[in-house]
Amino acid sequence: MMDYSKILNRQIQGVAPSAIRKFFDLLEDMPDAISLGVGEPDFPTPWHIRDAGIYSLEKGFTRYSPNAGFSELRRQISSYMMRRFSLKYDPMGEILVTVGGSEGLDLALRCILEPGDEVIIPTPSFVCYGPLVSMSHGVPVLVETKVEDEFRLTPEQLKAAITDKTRALILPYPCNPTGGIMEKQDLEAIAQVLQGTDIMVISDEIYAELTYGVHHTSIANIPGMWERTLLVNGFSKAFSMTGWRMGFLCGPRELIGQIIKLHQYGIMSAPTTSQYAAIEAMKNGDADIEAMKAEYDARRQFLLQGFRDLGMECFEPKGAFYMFPSIKTSGLSSEEFCEQFLLKEHVACIPGTGFGPGGEGFIRCCYATSMKELGIALEKLEHFLKHR
Repeated sequence: MMDYSKILNRQIQGVAPSAIRKFFDLLEDMPDAISLGVGEPDFPTPWHIRDAGIYSLEKGFTRYSPNAGFSELRRQISSYMMRRFSLKYDPMGEILVTVGGSEGLDLALRCILEPGDEVIIPTPSFVCYGPLVSMSHGVPVLVETKVEDEFRLTPEQLKAAITDKTRALILPYPCNPTGGIMEKQDLEAIAQVLQGTDIMVISDEIYAELTYGVHHTSIANIPGMWERTLLVNGFSKAFSMTGWRMGFLCGPRELIGQIIKLHQYGIMSAPTTSQYAAIEAMKNGDADIEAMKAEYDARRQFLLQGFRDLGMECFEPKGAFYMFPSIKTSGLSSEEFCEQFLLKEHVACIPGTGFGPGGEGFIRCCYATSMKELGIALEKLEHFLKHR
């Protein structure tokens, strides 16, 4: 009989499966459940973007693209980054089109890490960072951010986490699951700590378009940081294009030139149909972003007030589309709360512990769902808190 534990890579075996998966599996048998768990826009991809993809199929544009992505898409991404964020990237060497933002993260880590290198990861944050570092033979160094700091990484925390093995810092802002952001002055303080080191920043800016009351600033905008930043972004959140699997990686050509080799041999190129749709999104999607963001903002304010009316403490998120309320007064752990809430009231949220240190005592609720469903979820939450 085969002993697969001897065959499988030890790094893979040592990585725990996503804590979010358990709640998705429970949802399968609850077709009537309201899900505040899935981090996915509820809007369909805007019609003009879908139409561009359909047109490319009708015309038979179904061949491989260049490894880095179609030059027209890279030109449009370059224009978009300058127009929306005042960042300059040469489309012919400093931009790589990837299969979602997740591939960009994976490529960046695999291409800069040597075995044993350390990567600083502020938490709570997206579930994939630590496992991707481990699978690249690196060592995740988790730094717990605090609600009293609005879940920002402080320069003091960063300085304390740096060792002679530190190779990179992942900046996950705007943050999933907390909705925390880093403003310009926060990033300047981080940049000052990194000055004079060889530490790279992998900046996950997939929610860059979804900030409320303040315009997103990238750490690549801070003087001296462009050359040490690999910026990951994509189309899933801002353009509601999750299933199209489109992302991009921007950075110095010396890095992108090496990273493209891994992409070339592992992926070849991003999907052709999706790239044609992405060109249309880059060209004519600004108004779609603003319309969806306005709706998210209304939901954000509605859900925040709902939690506070129920006596739940909740940090006001300034980015993404997540709320991270405290459930400490319930006396339940985050996992117990979410499991009981789902089984008794058929509303799915995600335990804060699924997002790393600092998550216990919190739950993640995604407000990328209709105002009607948010209202029903709040009613069910009130009933749960009174009768659990």
